[in-house]
Amino acid sequence: MKKMRMTHFDVLPDFKKDLKKLLKKYRTLIDDLEVLKQDLNDEPGENPPFSYRINGLGIETCIIKVKKIACKALKGRGANSGLRLVYAHFEKEEKIIFIELYHKNDKENEDRRRITDNFK
Repeated sequence: MKKMRMTHFDVLPDFKKDLKKLLKKYRTLIDDLEVLKQDLNDEPGENPPFSYRINGLGIETCIIKVKKIACKALKGRGANSGLRLVYAHFEKEEKIIFIELYHKNDKENEDRRRITDNFK
């Protein structure tokens, strides 16, 4: 029988601001993030599909960027919503901290300064 994991999820204050701003445009985002959380909880050590580790920041924490997040508010687009999520994964503590959420049309890349300021 497979052992149930309970990954603890937390968010940075700046992530809350990102979410609040995007919720005005994408009303289903909280539900969409819950689906993603369940995927991350089921396989916390595995990267979700269409994600990659962000290297070259000079920090030990595992930082992952998810490039395709399914958003119900964007009907017919599925995972091609253009939303991006950056999170830190702490394997030993079984904890994930959401760092940043943005749409690729609003921003080209993740805020590396936000990552290094919070995880150095």
